[in-house]
Amino acid sequence: MFIPLHDKNELVHVRLQYVTFGLIALNVLVHLITQSGAGGFLLQDYAVAYGLVPDIFATFSLDEIAQGNPVLLTSPLSYAFLHVDWMHLIGNMAFLWVFGDNVEDALGHVRFLLFYCLCAMGAALVHMLANWGSPIPLIGASGATAGIIMAYLLLHPNVRVWILILGRIPLPIPALWCLGAWLALQVYNSVTSTDDVVAWWAHIGGALTGAILLPVMKRKSVSLFQRSG
Repeated sequence: MFIPLHDKNELVHVRLQYVTFGLIALNVLVHLITQSGAGGFLLQDYAVAYGLVPDIFATFSLDEIAQGNPVLLTSPLSYAFLHVDWMHLIGNMAFLWVFGDNVEDALGHVRFLLFYCLCAMGAALVHMLANWGSPIPLIGASGATAGIIMAYLLLHPNVRVWILILGRIPLPIPALWCLGAWLALQVYNSVTSTDDVVAWWAHIGGALTGAILLPVMKRKSVSLFQRSG
C-alpha cells in the first residue's frame, strides 16, 4: 500500500529512542542468524521451531503445560522476530522506525518495550483464534507494529507523514489519512481475503491491543489526539 519515510514530530520526554533502535537491531540480527545463503530467506526449521503454529495450541495437553513446553511459552513472542526475507523485514522495520520513537516518547522506555511485546502477543492470540488448527507458522513483526501504528494514530493523528506510494511517489499526508486507511484495509482484508500469506487477523489483533493498552500505559501528562506535532 505505502511505505512510511519520515515524520516531523520531535521527541519531548526522552532524548534518544534507544528501545526502538534496539528492537530494530534485534530483528536484523535474528534475520542474519536465521536466513539461508545469499538469498536472505528464512530457514523453514526456524519458522517451525519459533514461529506461532495455531495447530500446536489447538492440540496441546495439560501435561505439556505442566512440563513447560517451550514452544507454548515462547512462540507467542518469538514469532515476531522472524521474517521471511529482507523485504518482509524492511517493510516492518520502516513502520517501527518512523512511528516507534514517538510512541516510546509517550510511554517511556520500559513501558514501550512491554507495550511492543504485548501487542505482538495480542496479535498472536487473535491470529490463533481466527486460524484455529492451522499448521502454517505465523512469523513477522507486523502484529507488533500494528499496535505501534494504532498508538501513533491515537496520539498524533494530525502530524504529516511522508510516505512512498506505489514505491515511487513521495507524499506528505496526515497520519489520520494514511494510517487510518492502512487500518481500514486490514479490517477489509481480514473479512474478505482468502490469502494465507498475509496474516490480516494478526494485524487486527495487534491494533486492538495497542488501542486498549495505550490509554493505560502512556504518561499521564501525554494527551490523546494531539493537535500539533
